[in-house]
Amino acid sequence: MTFPASTPLRILAVSDATARILYQPRVQAVVGPVDLLLSCGDLPYSYLDFLVTALNPPAAFYVHGNHDVREEGREGVLAEPAGLQNLDRRTARLRHSGLLLAGLEGCVRYLPQASYQATQQEMALRVARLTLRLTWNRLRYGRYLDILITHAPPAGIHDGPDPAHLGFKALLPLMRRCRPRLLLHGHKHIYGPQAWHTRYAATDVVNVYPFRLIEWRADGIAFGRLSQF
Repeated sequence: MTFPASTPLRILAVSDATARILYQPRVQAVVGPVDLLLSCGDLPYSYLDFLVTALNPPAAFYVHGNHDVREEGREGVLAEPAGLQNLDRRTARLRHSGLLLAGLEGCVRYLPQASYQATQQEMALRVARLTLRLTWNRLRYGRYLDILITHAPPAGIHDGPDPAHLGFKALLPLMRRCRPRLLLHGHKHIYGPQAWHTRYAATDVVNVYPFRLIEWRADGIAFGRLSQF
């Protein structure tokens, strides 16, 4: 990785609910510089457009959540969030830091024809195809992946018992094989003392609802706090 060890890479990850502290004119002063904006889905496209415009990060990516819909914007219908790249079933390498990213959209299917939902078997196939891309990373860069962003959590980690909030089973072997340092997800709203950070194999699994400020360093990962909190 080419990012200087002494300089943290600052990541803002968002999901599932607009945060009032972010959706305001002073957001840049509140958050500080952001090197990477990541969305794990279920957010209004206009909100993401605001964040990427106000914070002006060098890189910004998203995956769809199961509640994502087209939105009426100032200049017409928004079918995708402007200024962010769709990372679903894709990989990316950040130019200046060398950080390796990948993404998987949606949640476990609980409605027959709904968008951005997949059966466990469908997700297993998507993961298998993504793993082929990650194997190329391994050959070229010496590692598979640094950060995986998903909408739904892995099975048994931060998920729920109801059909709409089950986690994907295929994410577990993906973490064991590809060993990302971070898996960031949303989908499951958390309140009070509910777990948001779990270690699995070599991966920190983090529920970012409604946002997490993360500092990525060569020697570890820190979860920041805004000055107002």
